[in-house]
Amino acid sequence: MADSKNHLIKINLPGGFASAGDLYEILLIAENAGASQIRFGNRQQLYFTINNDSLEDLETEMLRAEINYETDNDLHPNIVSSYVADTIFNQEGWLREGVYKDILDLFDYQPRLKINLVDNQQTFIPFFSGNINFIAADTNNYWFIYIRFPKTGKQYCSPYLIYSDDIPLIAKAAERIILDNKHLFYDQDAANEHLFFKMLFNQTKATIQPVTEALKLPGFYLPYYEGFNKYNNKYWLGIYRRNELFLIDFLKDVCLLCLKTRVGQLYSTPWKSIIIKGIDPAVRNEWGIILSKYHLNVRHAANELNWQIEDICGEGLELKKELVREFEDADLRTYQLCFAIKTQPKTGLSGSIIIKKDKDGLFDILHTQDFNPNSKNYITYKKCVNKKDLGSQLISLCHIYHNSLFNENEFPILDAGNIKELPKKQDLIYECKNCKTQYDKSYGDAINGIAAGTNFLEIGDNYCCPVCDSGKEDFIPIEKTMLAL
Repeated sequence: MADSKNHLIKINLPGGFASAGDLYEILLIAENAGASQIRFGNRQQLYFTINNDSLEDLETEMLRAEINYETDNDLHPNIVSSYVADTIFNQEGWLREGVYKDILDLFDYQPRLKINLVDNQQTFIPFFSGNINFIAADTNNYWFIYIRFPKTGKQYCSPYLIYSDDIPLIAKAAERIILDNKHLFYDQDAANEHLFFKMLFNQTKATIQPVTEALKLPGFYLPYYEGFNKYNNKYWLGIYRRNELFLIDFLKDVCLLCLKTRVGQLYSTPWKSIIIKGIDPAVRNEWGIILSKYHLNVRHAANELNWQIEDICGEGLELKKELVREFEDADLRTYQLCFAIKTQPKTGLSGSIIIKKDKDGLFDILHTQDFNPNSKNYITYKKCVNKKDLGSQLISLCHIYHNSLFNENEFPILDAGNIKELPKKQDLIYECKNCKTQYDKSYGDAINGIAAGTNFLEIGDNYCCPVCDSGKEDFIPIEKTMLAL
């Protein structure tokens, strides 16, 4: 956290979004207090550091602007939501912008426990990283409730779905029950969930209906969340910083351009990045100019973007950088995987693969049973691993994961003799060197209107990657080999 001469200021962005005007005011206050950079946290909140001499002036400005904040503390965790994913990472289901905003507007208190509002059609926002997790059901305006009692790792599903408008009421009552009965529900691995839910629904008059079908977790896929990307007739822009730090001057320019071009909101993500939606194609070049002005790269490798690290954790950040370098050297595929580094006990980070520091400074490597980060059934892969051996052990585990995808039902095992007798058919596909998206002429590119059977070399030079918007020149030919059965 902050040292004796500095103070860490935390501002929650409920739901993970802020209007351009509100964020600009926060940036001005931070800048006037001597900050030059800010960062975003795992729960979509905002941090910056100031020195002790500036604290009193900052307090005055925050009071004037009616901004809630905390100094060197985190008593009120931010409310996380999957609103950022709406329309760009999921088009399915009933949960849309208005529902998120209506729910958030009904919160009349600052939560002391972690609350998540998550669409079940996306995997960009973790499902169970909160203490009170509301997950959209398939029935319109109804939600599952999953409780993870504080400082425990197991979650319990409510026997009832609840209506959208009752979420703040249920969250407030659940928090009160837990904090008023810590001997039953706080840091208690053997908590009685049946008693808890009985108390909860006896104390509230919520609109409920019984759970008749269990929540189905979607298969995990972390979308490439950087760069310019097309959706509908607009663009969205994702910006990630390797050191987690965003210059205030840069963000001020972003806010001003949002206001100029009528982009209403900016979004923070649990991956410590930001996303701007609704960019009109006519002004895309202006956004490119801002990126060039601050020399910002938006073409990081996918295996650098799929990490969760504790907030304000230099040790975790440096370890991540070392491991990413090893992954790059090994040309490692990490598709459908994400990693979490835990240097402190009982942090709520989720991941397919967990690197957990023990009390002796060694590391345990765990993974979920099906490598889905939204699962909580962890399996220990290795214990007491030296830091220098972490990279090789993680690379081996990733290979194990990818090998496990080829089961006998989907991919019949052929003996060596049979394989030798089969002729091999070779063809070329083209792969984006930035996000690894592949163009295969057998399928074409429906997003860009390219028909199946179209050779890549016949596509116009204005072709862009449908995932990260890289130009045609960023695609490299690779050999596609398949058995001609």
